[in-house]
Amino acid sequence: MGAELFRLDGKQVVCVGGATGMGAAAAQLAAELGAEITVLDVVEIEYPTKQSIQVDLADKASVDAALALLGPCDALLSCAGVADGPDALMRINFISQRHIIDTMAADGRLGEGSAVGMISSIGGLGWQQNVAQCLDFLTNDTWEAMQAWVDAHAGTNSYVFSKQAMNTYVAQQALGFATRGMRINSIMPGSTDTPLARKNPDVWLPFQGDFREVTGHVHLTPEQMGNALVFLCMPAASGINGTALVVDDGYVPSGITGTLASPMVSMLLGTPA
Repeated sequence: MGAELFRLDGKQVVCVGGATGMGAAAAQLAAELGAEITVLDVVEIEYPTKQSIQVDLADKASVDAALALLGPCDALLSCAGVADGPDALMRINFISQRHIIDTMAADGRLGEGSAVGMISSIGGLGWQQNVAQCLDFLTNDTWEAMQAWVDAHAGTNSYVFSKQAMNTYVAQQALGFATRGMRINSIMPGSTDTPLARKNPDVWLPFQGDFREVTGHVHLTPEQMGNALVFLCMPAASGINGTALVVDDGYVPSGITGTLASPMVSMLLGTPA
């Protein structure tokens, strides 16, 4: 056993939010590695897939209609997200994607040997410091209950909380997934040059600039994130479960150890600068 552990030949892979950016990079890599790809997104998919399904992740009826079109899958790549603004942020970034995962795990379409990979963010690094609130939110396991909880808790319809909740969910689900021969993980991307970042260039693209200035490195790419996400769903990663993997070129470790003086890392971790 060797190189075949890094392939996905004949595997059925579903990618939620795979039209552009990290999701598109992950889906296309999985296809190159032999998988048959189904992509869900609100916009048209512009690369070859086995199936593409239009879905509005802010709308439960649309999500349930998309779910009805999905068969069993070996890997689910949960990649959709928005950065700020819309009232539907938590529905798009987490509630809908948890609904898809929970539904497919409950009815067996995600079964033994399957893997889930989610795209979080280093914006969600502080999840462990906020685990009590995240777990309180996660006790609500229906779409309607999750939305009602968010409506009742000011400040939680936010990018940071959506990513903290996601990291907590991944950790919380690890044991249950393991008992069924399944796995779930997430990646926490650092500053990446994506279409989403370019929509808010003054906010997102300067992030991690102090690290790039010291190292001379450029922004991370969607392909680097897609590589990490797909790896976590490969047989080669069979021992990795319940983990939120930081993919940031070394920015957070440098901030934690003080080799880079980074108040931003301290803020993200919720620790004193």
